Amino acid sequence: MGTGILGTGTSALLAYQRALATVSHNVANAATPGYSRQRVELQARPANTSMLPIGQGVDVKQLTRLADGIVFARQTDSAGELGRLDQLSQLASRVDGLMSDSATSLTEPWSSFFNAAKGVVADPTSSPTRSQLLAAANQLATRFRTQDGQLAQMDDDVDRAMTNKIVDVNRLASEIADLNRTIIGAGKSVSPDMLDARDQRVRELAKLVGAETAMQDDGAMNVFTPGGQPLVLGTRASSLGTISDPFRPDRLQLALKTPTGNMRLPEGTVSGELGGLLEFRNRILDPMRAELGRMATALAQSANAIQHQGIDYDGNPGADLFSIAPPQVAAHSSNTGTGTLTATIDDVGALTGQNLILRYDGSNWSAQRADTGETVTMTGTGTNANPFKVGGLAIVVGGSAAAGDRFLVTPTAAATGSLKVALQSPTGIAAAAPLTSSADPANLGDAMVSGSQITDPVQFAGFTSATLDFIDATHYTIDGNGPYTWAPGTAITGNGWSLTLSGTPAAGDSFTLTRTGPRSSDNSNARLLGALDNKEVLDGGITSITTGINRMVGRAGSEANHAQMSLQAQQALDDQANADREAISGVNLDEEAADMLRYQQAYQAAAQLIATADTLFQSLLAAVRR
Repeated sequence: MGTGILGTGTSALLAYQRALATVSHNVANAATPGYSRQRVELQARPANTSMLPIGQGVDVKQLTRLADGIVFARQTDSAGELGRLDQLSQLASRVDGLMSDSATSLTEPWSSFFNAAKGVVADPTSSPTRSQLLAAANQLATRFRTQDGQLAQMDDDVDRAMTNKIVDVNRLASEIADLNRTIIGAGKSVSPDMLDARDQRVRELAKLVGAETAMQDDGAMNVFTPGGQPLVLGTRASSLGTISDPFRPDRLQLALKTPTGNMRLPEGTVSGELGGLLEFRNRILDPMRAELGRMATALAQSANAIQHQGIDYDGNPGADLFSIAPPQVAAHSSNTGTGTLTATIDDVGALTGQNLILRYDGSNWSAQRADTGETVTMTGTGTNANPFKVGGLAIVVGGSAAAGDRFLVTPTAAATGSLKVALQSPTGIAAAAPLTSSADPANLGDAMVSGSQITDPVQFAGFTSATLDFIDATHYTIDGNGPYTWAPGTAITGNGWSLTLSGTPAAGDSFTLTRTGPRSSDNSNARLLGALDNKEVLDGGITSITTGINRMVGRAGSEANHAQMSLQAQQALDDQANADREAISGVNLDEEAADMLRYQQAYQAAAQLIATADTLFQSLLAAVRR
């Protein structure tokens, strides 16, 4: 009897000792990230059937790790999405602040420029007002360049952040593969702490790049990107890296290193912080730089066109107010031909700013959007006489392209950084109309010259004066040449100039036209410049530049707000997933304290059993000795 009691008590003592050790381990790791609570499972020893069916004590059946695979999968998915939205929100907010903050936005220098232009309208002969206009133009150009420089800096920041995060991804993938090797070797005796360590690294990896997992029969965990590319297969880890953009060697692209070479991982195939970086660059940063460039290009092209229409203070045709770089064209690194493309702005109203890829198949050229791959309509043959016309651009092909050659056309994204004021002297501001007109006092009609402009500076250089005579209400001559047909609203053209009439002429009406001379007080052309901010020149002539800028700023704010709201929603989902894990796997100190007391009491009782068995055995020995 004593031996049975001793064996039973000893088994209980050992079992509760292990249970207390497990409670101690749980309490020690209550604050350890990723730790899953462990529990000792006990089972009764079977009775000895050769004797009375009395139990033989207790054994530790197993050590259970309290974890749920479904909750783990939810946490992994949530970590990837949270990492993506966190990066997107941070970077989108930087763009929003750049575009909307009064210290960095276009609002103040934009208003100052057009207020200065209105100052020239009020006093076109004033040297201070002209100087103020040039100073305001310089401030506006500087602000455009500053914004573009900040966006370019964000582009560089994306490359640097991507490089740093790739190091962490590769480290975590390698550690997961090493843990898989250890877990496979341990078999069924694998430590729960080892499984916790692997799960924790998977969650950290998911936050960086997104992750999907699959278990192997041997206990190893395979990890893939959301696009299905393997990061960890059993005991083998893949590595991420970067490759240069084939069109832009200064820009990095995410790639997976494979035995056959680096394979690019585009946006959408990864999530996490790396996915957020790629999404920000492709969906927010690049379109924002392109739109900022479209605004800068529209301003420069439109202001220069107005300058060319008028006469400056010295009596000369107006020169460019702004200078800005033309659209950029980059050949793909794998091109084999000698073809070149030259692009210029053809129509500001049709300018979209979207980057285009032009492809040559050996016979024909085609165009598609660089971001979506959508085919874009293109006309022309690509020659100087008949250039390709696409997206507001005129593109001329030179050299000899080979089949498969590709070219990236960047209409406006790189233009803003080059915007500068071209005029050096305030006298160069073309405030006056090119023609001064006088109506014959004997005119019977009510027609008047309402505006004029230079159409060809070379031809206009030889112009001094002309006489416009109307034969009747719809026909006229210029210096006796003609007759030409006129209709209300149509322009009358001459030697490098054109003019428009208001009212209705009568037969015999005559107008004398002379070239506007130096130091003119006329402000006709300055009025056009002063009204440029509200002139509808974009989107086919339905949107003003001011409206375009406001929409650009509004889009930046909308993207930032949407990213922040999405982040907050995902944070709530992540908190819920973490709470679900804590409910299952988290260490509850109150519960552990209760278990400790219960196991302590059981341990003490088992010790008392052993003491009782010893007393009985000693009594038996004493009886025999008598």
